[in-house]
This record gives sequence, C-alpha cells and structure tokens, in this order.
Amino acid sequence: MTQPTDSLELPLDGLRCGGCVARARSVLESVEGSRSVSVNLASGRASLEWPGNQPLQPLIDALAQAGFPVRQQTRALTIDGMHCASCVRRVEQGLENLPGVLRARVNLAEGSALVDLVEDNVAGNDLIEAVKKAGYPASLETSEGQVHRNESRQAEELSRLRRRFYLAFGLTLPVFILEMGSHLVPALHHAIHGAIGTFPLHVILFVLTSAVLFGPGLMFFRQGLPMLLRGHPDMNSLVAVGTGAAWSYSVVATFAPQWMPEGTANVYYEPAAVIVTLILLGRLLEGRARGRTGAAIEKLLGLQARTARRVEGDETREVPIDQVQRGDQLRIRPGESIPVDGKIVEGRSHIDESMLTGEPEPVSRGPGDPVVGGTTNQNGALLIEATDLGSDAVLARIVRMVQRAQAARLPIQALVDRVTGVFVPVVISLAVITALVWLFFGPEPALSFALVNAVAVLIIACPCAMGLATPTSIMVGTGRAAERGILFRQGEALQRLRSVAVVALDKTGTLTEGRPELVELIHYHDWNDKDVLRLAGGAEQASEHPLARALVTTAQDQLDEQSLPMPDSLDATAGKGIEARIDGRQVLIGNAGWLTDHDVAIESAREDIDRLSSQARTPVLIAIDGELAGLAGIADPIKPGSAKAVAALRKQGLKVAMVSGDRQATAEAIAAELGIDIVMAEVLPEGKVEAVQQLRKAHGDVAFVGDGINDAPALAEAEVGLAIGTGTDIAIESADVVLMAGDLAKVPEALALSKATLRNIRQNLFWAFAYNTALIPVAAGLLYPVLGLLLSPMLAALAMALSSLFVVGNALRLKTLRLTG
Repeated sequence: MTQPTDSLELPLDGLRCGGCVARARSVLESVEGSRSVSVNLASGRASLEWPGNQPLQPLIDALAQAGFPVRQQTRALTIDGMHCASCVRRVEQGLENLPGVLRARVNLAEGSALVDLVEDNVAGNDLIEAVKKAGYPASLETSEGQVHRNESRQAEELSRLRRRFYLAFGLTLPVFILEMGSHLVPALHHAIHGAIGTFPLHVILFVLTSAVLFGPGLMFFRQGLPMLLRGHPDMNSLVAVGTGAAWSYSVVATFAPQWMPEGTANVYYEPAAVIVTLILLGRLLEGRARGRTGAAIEKLLGLQARTARRVEGDETREVPIDQVQRGDQLRIRPGESIPVDGKIVEGRSHIDESMLTGEPEPVSRGPGDPVVGGTTNQNGALLIEATDLGSDAVLARIVRMVQRAQAARLPIQALVDRVTGVFVPVVISLAVITALVWLFFGPEPALSFALVNAVAVLIIACPCAMGLATPTSIMVGTGRAAERGILFRQGEALQRLRSVAVVALDKTGTLTEGRPELVELIHYHDWNDKDVLRLAGGAEQASEHPLARALVTTAQDQLDEQSLPMPDSLDATAGKGIEARIDGRQVLIGNAGWLTDHDVAIESAREDIDRLSSQARTPVLIAIDGELAGLAGIADPIKPGSAKAVAALRKQGLKVAMVSGDRQATAEAIAAELGIDIVMAEVLPEGKVEAVQQLRKAHGDVAFVGDGINDAPALAEAEVGLAIGTGTDIAIESADVVLMAGDLAKVPEALALSKATLRNIRQNLFWAFAYNTALIPVAAGLLYPVLGLLLSPMLAALAMALSSLFVVGNALRLKTLRLTG
C-alpha cells in the first residue's frame, strides 16, 4: 500500500549557485522518504513529496549540516479549555500532524502554544483548525501578513548587501587610487612613494584590504571555506580562495619578502579588494533584479486582507483576518477588498476579479453568488458568509500553484544539473593546473604570473549564471502567466506545451457557453408542443446534462413549474439518451440512434434533423409510447472569443480539432463557423481518450482543452491538459494548466508564453555556457603566447558579476512580453 505524502515547500538559506542547487537536491534525495525533489535557485526554495506521518526533522538536520538551513518561524496561539497533561498532548499532536509544522510546545498554565514551523508553509487558520479538531477553541496572538514578512526579509537582505558594498567601496577606493592611480600617472607614483615610502605604503594597503576582506567580504570566507572543507566547494569558495590567495601572497611579500624568489615580491592587495567590492556590487544588483522575478507571487500575496469587518450581533467589529472562522458574516463596503472566500448573503455589486482571471471587466454578483478573497468590491455594499479560509482559499491555492510551477525542474535543466554538480571542483582543478603551468613554463616572474592567472580563473568562473538560467525564466514566465489568469499546475507543462502540434477543444463549455437553449420545437402526429414539452421537461428534471437542462428550463418558463410531473423511473445511457416512465407513459429522449434502437420510426423527421444540423443546432428526438412525438432543436451559443482564439492558434502554425458528441453535420457546421481544421463528431464521453490518441498518431503531441467531469481522462491523456477554470474541480485537478477565465483566448496566450519562456531559457543557457567556455581559457592565459594578453582578476570579477546580471535581466524581459489571443 502506497504511503500518503504531503507536498512541501522549504525556503532555504545558503543557495548561491548551481552547485549549491545540485548539492541541496542530492542531500534531500538522500533522506529516506523524500520523493520528487526539486531546488530552485531563483526563489531559494526546495519542493518535494514527504510521507505525511513522518517528522520533518531529518530533512531539517540534513540540510543544516550541508550548509542550507531551512528558514523557520514561530507562531503563538491562545488556547482555551485545556485542563490536564492529556489535553496538552492532544493539542501538540494535532498541531504536529500538520505538514510543515516542526514542533509544538503547549503551556497548560498559560493556555498558550508556540508552534515552530517551516516559513510560509502553514497558514494561521490551519493552526486554529487543527486545535479545534483536537477539541479546543484557539486564536492567534499576533497576525502578520506573509507578504510583509517576505518583503521585510528581502529588504533586510538588500539593505545588508548595500551596507557591505558601500563599506567595501569606501575602503577599496583609496587602495585603487594608491595602486592603479600611481600606475596610470607616473608623477603620482613617484610622489606617493617618495612621500610615504614603499613599505609604509604596502602596510596601508594591507590594512585597508584586510578591512575589506574580513569586514564586508567575510561572508565569502564564512560560507565558502566550510563548504570547501566538506568537499563541496561553491561560488563563495572560489571567491574566498582567489582573494585569500592574492591577500596571503601580498602579506608575505610585504612582511617577509626575503622568503620569496628574487623579483617576485609583488603585492596584489588592489585586485583582492576590488574583486570583493565588484562581486558585492554584482550581488546587490542581482538581488534587486531577482526580487523582481518573484513579483507575481508578492503581488498575489499582497492581495490578502489583514482585517475583516465581522458582524457580531447588532455590531460590526474589525478583527484580524486570522480570527475569521467559517460561517462568520462579514460586511464589505464599496471599494474594499473582499477579505476571504465566501458567498453573498445580502446586496449586489460589480466585483473586479482581474487578479483571478486577468480580465479587466468587472462581473455582477448577487445573493447566493460566490466571491473570492482578494477581489475588489466596486459599487455596492455586501454582506457575505465566510466559506473557505487559510490553505483552502482560492488565493492560497493559486499561490501554491504558482510556487510549485516556479520550483519545477524542466527537462531542459537536466544538462545544467550535471554540469553544475562538478563545475566548481573542475574550476579549482583548472586554477591549480594554470598555476603549475605558469610556474614551470611561464616567463619571469613565474610565481607572480602563476598567482594572477590562477586567481583570474577562480574569479571569472560563474556557476551562478548557469544556476539562474532556467529558474529565473520559469519564475518570471509563470508569474506573467498568473497575471493573465493562466496557472501552470505542473511546471513541466511549460516545456511540453512548446512541442504541441495540435490543440483539441471540447465543444460544450469550451468553444460554447455550455448553456444550451431550446430554439425550436417541432411536433409530429397528433401531439402538440405543450404536451411534448411537459412530458419531456418532466422526464429530464433528474438529469444534469446541458441539453436536458435546456428542455427543463424552457418547460419551467413556458408552463407552470408545478405542473411538470416527476418521472417514476429513469434510465440514462451516456451519449445516447434516456428512457423514463412518467404519468404512466414511456418517454424516450435522445439521438436518432437511441430511438431507432427502441424501434421508433423517425423517417418523418429526417428532413428536419438534417436542417437543424446544418444550422449548428443539436437535434434531440422525443418519443412517447413508442411513437415519434417531437424534435427539439437545441443551440449552445458560441463564446464571443472562440473564433478569434482558433484563428490565433492557427496563426501559430497549430492544427485545431474539435471533439464533440454532436452529429457529424452539426459539428461540421460549428467547425465551419469557427474555422476549425479537424472535426471529431459523435464522440461518446469515454471515447475522448481514444480521440486524443488518434490525434497524436496523426499529428503529434496534443494539448486538450476541456471543462467537464467527462473531460478529465482526456486532459490526463494529452501531453498537456488545459482546464477552463469555470469548469468542474475534477477537470481542474486532472489538468496541467488552468485558465481561470472562461475565455478561450488564454489558450494561444499560454502557448505563446511557453514558447517565449523556452526561448528565453535557451538564450540564458547559451550565454552561461558560452561565457564560461570562452573566458575561463582566456583567464588562464591562453592568449598570452599569441597576443601577449592577460585578463586582470579585477576585470574577471566584473565580468562574473555582469554575467549573472545579464541572465536575470534577460529573464525579466518576459515581464513585458505582449500576449495576444
């Protein structure tokens, strides 16, 4: 029996480069029980499947030991009704059973609990619900929005980097002037050395450079050297070894020049200080840019309300959002954000749901209609009843979808993973080889040349660019998609969508409104419209089929609803029709084949059936007591944007297919109106999987778009399943991509975004690999025998910083991508 698992998102510290990603993933995969592990450098998060009944501590310990501590937080709860130690244990167990909770400490005397949990994994309402299930009322002592915590942490990190850079710059500037300035202006060189003297000058440079390396630059040594000693060097290790070697060499040349061969007692304080300063500048700029890659998540989280106006008896009181419970009634004034998911009890208004669907037009909502937390109430006062809270809320589910998509490892990442896993050790080996070659075969002073070129190799290598190439593009691309109401439930779908050759569209609810209307009713023999409609509408009352609802709705509108008889028995056959006993009569309703199977003569209706089919109307035959009594022409209005969406798909070079249960003539009429290439008609619900397989065999990879329960198998069968967000939960759960609006124009947008994101990833990977492939040999001195050129370690540091910045900047271009359907 398969053990149930939970999906975990672990925010990690210490991820600096692609090598870190590879090691963190290896550590997680080595912990027994972990599955589907992926690590995202851009977001600093790991995602995995973990046994639901297994404690998280082994994961936490393994990551901490490897140098990637999991960010944690503590939430405080006030709990009423506890009386003994068993109460305490029951509450602790209830809390610790929640995915993401590390430890719960309950204080019986104070009636409180402190809960240690993985940051951003557990909502406050989930903690309250867990305590309530244990039998005790609880509330949060404090309420702090996730978005503010994220913004605060990011701002704090950038502020820390900014302080380090400014301090390093202030200390490095005099080093640069004293060294480089004296080289550029000979008169200055003579003046400085004449006024100060060589040894005092070197002591000043030593003091300033030491302050740079072991002040703002200490982070490289604290993080890089332990990783080097563990046998897992990273980006920080390269910087620490390179600058440390230059500094150490210079210290010996300053204070013990007699220990060095003649002519080699040169100092390299300036490169060491400038390298640290430039890399800090690069980190600062990169941090600011990377912060923008996660702007979509921050924007979604920023929609979360912090308070709500709860009705308590005759009063309305503003309370923290964490204190709102299911069933609470909340008042929302015009212009206010709706605080939680709920349904309208009183009032009517237009709701701005653009955050959900990407559509700018507000929608009208009234009593009984659902509303989503984070949307905006525009012009009417509303009273709503809270329904879904915490992790069950639509906004929380959207955030989780986007986070999981952003944490995904695309197949294209496989090569990068293999390279980054060995990249830093290979670079260190190349630096050692470079030093040895220059030392034994280079011109004098060989030791100086060996040091400079080895440091240049260490500094110019940029595993960060490779590590960021894919995840930054995925983060920006999926974030841009979310802004447009396109949610990638599976990040891998972003790559698979690019290879799709044919898009198969379910007709009802996808191409059409999914609200069929009875537009024509024809009676035969001695029957009249009223009797036919009464019996047919009565028989279909127990059916949920859209065509059945069209008959029932018309019968209720045109006849007295109370006069519709209920069927005594009902037998339905999917895709064909129903047989009912009603008022002592046998009623058959369905397609021509269904009535023919029951020996009903339908020849008199053949001409009408063909005419209705040619007009894109679905013919539904009605027989009473074995005699043809009526023919209903039912039309499902085509969505306004369907034709434009089909045209956009064809413009992208894709085949477009329609899968329908309609007769061939009806389906072809609809297809002709929409400009669809391939028509697959008279397909029963269970035949949709076979239809996908046929399309794949004939044309290649298939994307299937649907919205109903019977679309779920086809959505799962296709290379990429896209579910209309207004459809059923089962369809959405089976899909790889969810289109939050009912607008089919989102399909070509999703395809265009997939292609643009993969193109962006390839550009980043080309740059990252080309940069390292081309410049590491240059840094090693490959051009020196031919052109006499050597790459300064300071220029190497600048190039390394700019390479990561280029990758992030290129990914950010996706934010301005124009998506047209």
